[in-house]
Amino acid sequence: MFRNATALVAGGSGFIGANVILRLLSLGANVRATVHKKGAVIKDPRIDYLKCDLTIMEDCRRAVTGVDYVFMCAANTSGAAVIASTPLLHVTPNIVMNAQMLEASYYAKVKKFIWLSSNAAYPPSGQHPVKEDDMFNGDPYPAYFAVGWMKRYTEILCRLYSEKLKSTMPTVVLRPSNIYGPYDDYDFATSHVMAAMIRRVADRQDPIEVWGDGNDIRDLIYVDDMIDAIFLAAERLDKFDPVNIGLGKGYTLKEVLKKIIDIDGFTSARVRYDTSKPSMIPIRLIDISKAEAVLGFKPRTHLEEGIKKTLAWYKKTYLSGPAKQN
Repeated sequence: MFRNATALVAGGSGFIGANVILRLLSLGANVRATVHKKGAVIKDPRIDYLKCDLTIMEDCRRAVTGVDYVFMCAANTSGAAVIASTPLLHVTPNIVMNAQMLEASYYAKVKKFIWLSSNAAYPPSGQHPVKEDDMFNGDPYPAYFAVGWMKRYTEILCRLYSEKLKSTMPTVVLRPSNIYGPYDDYDFATSHVMAAMIRRVADRQDPIEVWGDGNDIRDLIYVDDMIDAIFLAAERLDKFDPVNIGLGKGYTLKEVLKKIIDIDGFTSARVRYDTSKPSMIPIRLIDISKAEAVLGFKPRTHLEEGIKKTLAWYKKTYLSGPAKQN
């Protein structure tokens, strides 16, 4: 499907974008990627990088010209602190980028548009693993009200282009759980919880600071498995039909941190839980049965293996040379 096709990765310097680029190159695609404030992460002469601001329509049109497939990985993202203090940062820029990229792709006659939603858009579900039909059964968690509804609105836009126009553009929508692995954001100011914990352990922080009481439950999927799911969906879905992607198993943050500490051999580690800091979602379990039925997807990387690979990549990238991350 992708050999000799032209694929655009919007957000080519981001966590998911960088990993999508690597997979596209391995499949023999002609890769174009947009970068904005951050420079290229994957350095390869086969990649055509464009410096773009996707909140500007002309840049969106320039990016999609002559493109067969669009992987919309560009987004304004951040960690819990930013989401809690300035939720609007996740609303306007993302809605503008998503809406404009969909429109530009549509008029450029793109064959398929692949977009990532989020499990944070689901309403509270307690111990019940969320299924795809649960999305609009209530508001998202209060802390994710803004970003959750932004994701939901973009899903509606994807459905519009896929179903409601005279001439349609197939859109693929995936709802991932918490993704972690190489090329993630490890800056404490903007990182998600898994990246932050891995960095704190690898950097030998003393004590290791964890926001909340450590009892929040998360489904964590290794990035290689997520990329597998993205490409299975891109190949097999030809209509708007959102699919959950995750490990299919939840762990408390305490359990995850203990695994990271044990795997890295940080025997003297001390942990301090800061309950004054925001706890975003107390429990989120993901039902991935549809992914198996529709895509044939099963995650291959268990949590311990994913942690081991991520720790090794982080140390090689940030701790083995002069460019240690601040």
